Amino acid sequence: MPNIGTTEILLLLLLALLLFGAKRLPEIGRSMGRGMREFKDSITGKDDDNEKVAELPPPSATTVSTMSAPDDDDMAEARAEHEAAAERLKEAEEQLRSIEAKH
Repeated sequence: MPNIGTTEILLLLLLALLLFGAKRLPEIGRSMGRGMREFKDSITGKDDDNEKVAELPPPSATTVSTMSAPDDDDMAEARAEHEAAAERLKEAEEQLRSIEAKH
């Protein structure tokens, strides 16, 4: 198996510089380092997710929902508004049809 010397490494770095440019090389290095770190952590079983969950405060036992179910009056009012909107929509469609028929 051939040995990789300093000249070969320099040629590879020069090729990477030509392919990706000077701006992209640090970004590529950071993302490769981050990926290798995540891979290593997953292999060793070290997990950052467990630490983040432990940092969350426990939920308060006194939290109570103040939202109540709608009563019959609210339902009747909503139904009437819906029916009025449906009627306005029908009228607008009829007006549109009459305008299209004229042209």
